[in-house]
Amino acid sequence: MKKDSERRILLGRVTGAFGIRGELKLESWTEPRLAIFNYQPWILRTLAGQESEISGVRGREASKTLVATFPGVDDRNVVEAMRGTEIYIARSALPPPKPDEYYWVDLEGLDVQTVDGVKLGRVSHLFDTGANDVLVVRGDRERMLPFVLDDVVKSIDFDANLIVVDWDPEF
Repeated sequence: MKKDSERRILLGRVTGAFGIRGELKLESWTEPRLAIFNYQPWILRTLAGQESEISGVRGREASKTLVATFPGVDDRNVVEAMRGTEIYIARSALPPPKPDEYYWVDLEGLDVQTVDGVKLGRVSHLFDTGANDVLVVRGDRERMLPFVLDDVVKSIDFDANLIVVDWDPEF
């Protein structure tokens, strides 16, 4: 696992131009979506793999999208060329989570085993069902475990790279 200072988190991407003055439409995966502007500097990665860092991005909501203004960008053609650019931040830029709260990115890659020591696999990713978050664990097969602390998820040990769950390995 990369050290926090080296790890990056994908927060969103540029989806196109907004208007004619060089504003950009963004897709944000932060919750709430406007929070993307709180985490700067951004590391921009183009579709060609080129990276640059930017600070001072401002933004607002506009209908069903976010609109951003990048310092020094005021040309619609420049913005159109940025379509698909991914927006990352360093993991170290995030504030520490509150007790019993976790960043999904920190759970990804952890090993998962039952309270009886049966290895189920490794956390591939998580998703939200509306009712609760779900751990997708890949091992001998893929399992989806509800991320419910104390009930299903008994412990999380980052030093041991391990999540212990109360789960029937046959399920």
